Amino acid sequence: MTAPDRSLTLHEDQAPERATFLAEALAGLRATPRTLPCKYFYDEIGSELFEAICQLDVYYPTRTELGIMREHAPEMAAELGERCMLVEYGSGTSEKTRILLDHLSKPAAYVPVDISGEHLLESAQATAADRPDLEVLPVCADFTREVELPVPSTEPARTVVYFPGSTIGNFGPEAATGLLDGMAELCAPDGGCLVGADLVKDRDVLRRAYDDPEGTTAAFNLGVLRRLRDDLGAELDLEGFEHEARWNEEHLRIEMHLRSTRSQTIRLGDETFAFAAGETICTEHSHKYTLDGFAALAADAGLRVETVWTDPKGWFSVQYLVLR
Repeated sequence: MTAPDRSLTLHEDQAPERATFLAEALAGLRATPRTLPCKYFYDEIGSELFEAICQLDVYYPTRTELGIMREHAPEMAAELGERCMLVEYGSGTSEKTRILLDHLSKPAAYVPVDISGEHLLESAQATAADRPDLEVLPVCADFTREVELPVPSTEPARTVVYFPGSTIGNFGPEAATGLLDGMAELCAPDGGCLVGADLVKDRDVLRRAYDDPEGTTAAFNLGVLRRLRDDLGAELDLEGFEHEARWNEEHLRIEMHLRSTRSQTIRLGDETFAFAAGETICTEHSHKYTLDGFAALAADAGLRVETVWTDPKGWFSVQYLVLR
């Protein structure tokens, strides 16, 4: 096995190209209602803002999930078994993953996958420096599309996809099923998926978590417009939009919107989009689940829930899924 060091580089850069970003942004702005893909929050600035959100007192998901990991990581590691290749989707700082790695028995490799290449490499280098015996193979990619995995030096006994942070909730039922189906293909035939899933709870707790008084979430949300301006050359006024978080009771989800504060236009590519005062762009959904509801979602992707770990309040869950 090749020991990772300070010269660690991305195994492969599969990040979306500018043309893909432009095409997806135009499609969202043409749609009714208007949308922009939440995956484009995560450039270097956006990734740093999200890490700041995770430290906020009102943002319960991170600290609650960390508590679950600290309490139950030995049990999770036992489920994953010896010599697993751990593939993490949306790795961020990998804080939760490091807790899991501390308990894994002879992991074959760790493959963090993230759309923000610079942020990914920094995090992967930190993990490699802490674990010189672990092969770390970072891949810059959009995990909502097919991801080509590297081949580790040690043959893994199984592949396990780790998807922490409740990011599965950013996808509607059909898209979430498709994503889980792709994860199932990666871990077949003998692996599994370890997934964080946020649970339904008091609505005021949910609203505060996505609309903090410090304005960090607002800055994060506005970041997708900043990227339209800076990366795609869009003509727009950032100060003409404000952050809004809504609870949708019918679909059990928080919705993040960018509300136009006045009549204005956004020019992107060769197209101009007119906005009335009060009109919004939906940038993110964050679905919340019941345990039965998430089990049904997994079943639609050919997976079954093997084990569930939750916090004492029942606010969050980490679930181990295997092929049915």
